[in-house]
Formats: sequence, structure tokens, C-alpha cells
Amino acid sequence: MNCGIPKARRWTLYFPLGLACLFALLSVGCGKKVTAAFEQPPASVTVSTAVSRDVPVYLDEIGKNGAFESVTVTPQLGGRITERHFEDGANLQKGQLLFVIDPRPFQAQLDSAKANLAQAKAALELAKIQFARDEGLVGTKAISKQDYDTKKNTVDVDQAQVEAAQAALETAKLNLEYCFIHSPIEGRAGARLVDIGNVVQANTTSLLLIQRLDPIYADFTITERDLPDVQKQMVRGNLQAQVRLPSDGADRPRMGKVTFLDNAVQNGTGTVNLRATVPNSDRHFWPGQFVNVRLVLSTEKGAVLIPTEATQISQKGPFVYVVKPDQTAELRIVTLGQRQGGNVVVTSGLAAGENVVLTGHLTVVPGLKVKVVPGAAGTSNPAGKSPGEESKAGGGQS
Repeated sequence: MNCGIPKARRWTLYFPLGLACLFALLSVGCGKKVTAAFEQPPASVTVSTAVSRDVPVYLDEIGKNGAFESVTVTPQLGGRITERHFEDGANLQKGQLLFVIDPRPFQAQLDSAKANLAQAKAALELAKIQFARDEGLVGTKAISKQDYDTKKNTVDVDQAQVEAAQAALETAKLNLEYCFIHSPIEGRAGARLVDIGNVVQANTTSLLLIQRLDPIYADFTITERDLPDVQKQMVRGNLQAQVRLPSDGADRPRMGKVTFLDNAVQNGTGTVNLRATVPNSDRHFWPGQFVNVRLVLSTEKGAVLIPTEATQISQKGPFVYVVKPDQTAELRIVTLGQRQGGNVVVTSGLAAGENVVLTGHLTVVPGLKVKVVPGAAGTSNPAGKSPGEESKAGGGQS
């Protein structure tokens, strides 16, 4: 029975209905196979366990090394350089002879001063003898009071001449000593600034720069916002600075003590100058070098740590994938604190003991299962360092 419907029309009506019935039969009979074909396999990831540990709270700054003592050697009298007793770049001891200025003119002045002193002393002795002779006669009216006063004055004047000659002698001796220029400090010599034969001027011509390298200064600045915390530690007298070169390992800083805090905030920059004194017996640091300085202000007790590479960034902020006990992944928004070497502090959003995805983030789908595979040695445990070692680790603030 065709109900009056043309054959071509019946085909267009029955064909879609037939496809729907066929799909329904396949779904009923083979439902498990169809579902299985569209299931996503678990993502392969490595994980790390969040740990709790005491970590330092610190400030990271850029500083510059400066010599503990720096002296520019200048002559204290003029003359011609006749001798040099050091090599450029040599390590000098305090009092070591450096230069000799021609001493002959000053030796002559010393000899002349000695002769003048001897002459003044002889005149004084004669004046004293004459005065002593007349002093006994003044009461007998054998000499006048005026002659007596004149000879007494002669003694006083000659005494003053002796003292002046003595001072001139001391000056001549001092000038002769100034001909022999010694190192005023222990330190390292720079390149000499004059050679033998040059005529130098007193207190004008620079001869040599000497810098003491052990200990050495590390000068740096902090912002006025951090000043109150630094002041508290300075009052306690235990503010330490970890100083290292940019090329040094982050876990091998040199410890120094903060010995200077400036008395004013710099206009325009809003920063305060500080200085740390660092032992430098091996000459590891050099004046003028830029260094990384870390000020350890306090210790955060029981901080939660995870490897830095476990964190990801989204529009809502940092997040991690947490692997739950049922092996499913959960996207967890977290708040990050300071870095501690290769790890980072999580201040909220994660508890110690939870497992976070370390590698394989791109294949993880929140809510689906993951497959935990062994990771590289040392990557699954951020607690690989002891607290003492971790406090020395490098890194910046998050």
C-alpha cells in the first residue's frame, strides 16, 4: 500500500528513518566498544611531593665591591725619583719601601741644621757664662742694672735660638725621611704612575694607588620600604649578608656582616645605602666587581616547598596540578612566596605531603586520571638540601 505517495517521495522519507534505527541497534549491541574507542588514555607525568621546612626570608640586591682601604701615594716633598722598590700589581706590606726621592739636597739641609744648632748652643753657653759672672756683681754696684738686664736678655734670646735651631734640625730630619716613601697600608699595588727620573711635586703628583683587599666591602642599596625590617636586625647586631659573584654557584655564597647603614634615604631613588664587610683572604672578590647580595632577615617556620618547575601561570594567577589519591588531576590555584634555590614557597593553596605534577603539564586534563612515571633523579623531592644549605641557595623573589 503506497497511500498515494510517489515512489521517489517514499525513498526520501524512509532513508533517514532507517539510518536512525541502524545507529540505535549498533549503540545497543556494541555500546561498550563505541565508548571505549573515544576514551582518552591517562597522561604520563612525573610528580613531586610538597614538603614543609624552615626557610629564610631575605632581600636580594645588586651590589658593588670596594676596597677596605684605598690610598693614593703622593710625595710630601718635591724632587727627582731615583729608585723604585716594587713591581706593578705586587702585594705590599705596611712600611715596605716603594720610591726614593733624591736625598742629597735634604741631607745637605740636615747637615746645615746640625751646624746651626751647634752654633746656637755655643752662643748660649757664652751668654750664660757672662751672665753668671755679672749676676754676682749686681748687688755690689760694680755693674749697672741696665747691663745686667741686657746680659739676661741675651741668655733668653740665645736659648730661643737654640730651640729654633733644634726645630729646624727636626724638620731637616723629617724631610730626609720623606725622601724614602713607604707603603702606608698592607694591600695590592696598582700600576705605578711615575718612573725613575721623573721630578715630582710635593702633595701634588700621584705615585701609586694601593688597595687593601682583605676584607673587602660590598656596597648595595635597599628600598625605604624594606628599611624598618633591616633596622630591626641591625639593632640586634646579627644582620648577615650572603655575597657572591654572578658567575658563582647559587649554593656557595660568602658570608659577610652588615657593618654600615646610611643615615638618610637618597633623594629621587628612595633607597638607602648599606655596606657588608666580607672576608677575602683568597682574593675571590675584586674592587669594582658587581655582586649579588642577599640579606637574610628572618626564618619562616614550616613553609611549604615545591620545585619551581611544578608551577604554571594562568589568567587567574599561578597554579599547580595536584595528583589526588585516586590518580586524578586537580587544577589548584596557589599563592607563591620567595624562591629557595630550585624550589619555591607556596603560601596558600597547597599542603605539605600533596603530590604535584612536575613534568607533563600539557597532556593533563583536570578531573581525568594520570599515570605517574618515575622522574629524573633528584627531581621528585624538593627537600634534597638541608635547611642550612637551603638558606645559602640563590634565586630571586617571586
